[in-house]
Amino acid sequence: MTTDHALLASWRDTPARQVIVDYVDRAVQEGGAQYVPPSERIAVFDNDGTLWCEKPMPVELGFILQQLAETAEQDSSLRAQQPWQAARDKDYAWLGDMITKHYHGDDSDLKVLLDGILQTFADMSVDTYAEIAERFLRTARHPMLGRLLRECTYVPMVELLRYLEAYGFTTYIASGGDRDFMRPITEEVYGIPAERVIGSSAGLRYRGDDTGGSIVYEAKMDGFDDGPMKPVRIWSRTGRRPVVAGGNSNGDVPMLRYAGRPSRPGLRLLILHDDEEREFSYTAGAEASLEQARTQDWTVVSIKNDWATVFADKVRDD
Repeated sequence: MTTDHALLASWRDTPARQVIVDYVDRAVQEGGAQYVPPSERIAVFDNDGTLWCEKPMPVELGFILQQLAETAEQDSSLRAQQPWQAARDKDYAWLGDMITKHYHGDDSDLKVLLDGILQTFADMSVDTYAEIAERFLRTARHPMLGRLLRECTYVPMVELLRYLEAYGFTTYIASGGDRDFMRPITEEVYGIPAERVIGSSAGLRYRGDDTGGSIVYEAKMDGFDDGPMKPVRIWSRTGRRPVVAGGNSNGDVPMLRYAGRPSRPGLRLLILHDDEEREFSYTAGAEASLEQARTQDWTVVSIKNDWATVFADKVRDD
């Protein structure tokens, strides 16, 4: 069986694309040495920087900053404290440094941010949170790309999702970002329904009332879905070891390593942000993953060289 390569229309005819095509061709060849039964065709992808743009900061952080700033306006005692101070002052440098420090193993500022987020959303119902998250995602614009945030998805990666699904793979998002922030829009922009979104999450509890009750957030983490926790939460949700995984940062290394096994070869894709013209060029926070890709023979996908299109309606002619 030969797969329909036309589904990858935004991918240039490069070695990276050929690796993907060859893998899927072998995986669906019944009776072949590398055949993967449909029940085991699990594909997992990071979100920020893998499925959509994460610079100058992850989309979710823009939403969180907005909520933190509103909280600080209502409570003046928070204005001189982090992370409310950074949110109110639009101190993107503090936030950017926090992300970079996290990918280098220093989570001191991340803990400060997470504590602030948990306090801000404590006792809010999941329905209210979904409403304000969806409103933000449908109206907010990227500060540099001049497009709505929901239009900052990578066309080639959406095509890859459709390509895999066409040949019996079940696709999941496995992100360090907040699961419930992504869920309102993932089916629309990626074709991935809410139940196949794995991400970080706050604790939850049921609050009863005369209308059937609601689920509300607690001021504590349920799980931070990054680094070694990614494989754990993938297994908890799917009960399977994935055979395809895609990421772009040091936090994705355990997930990429977890894909496949000696008896069931995996496809591991690492997105390299090297296109200053059409997106951004950076490797901060990805140094370890790039080294792993080199030593473990993972497939590095160059945005500059492997994608003819990055975002919808933005095509570069060569």
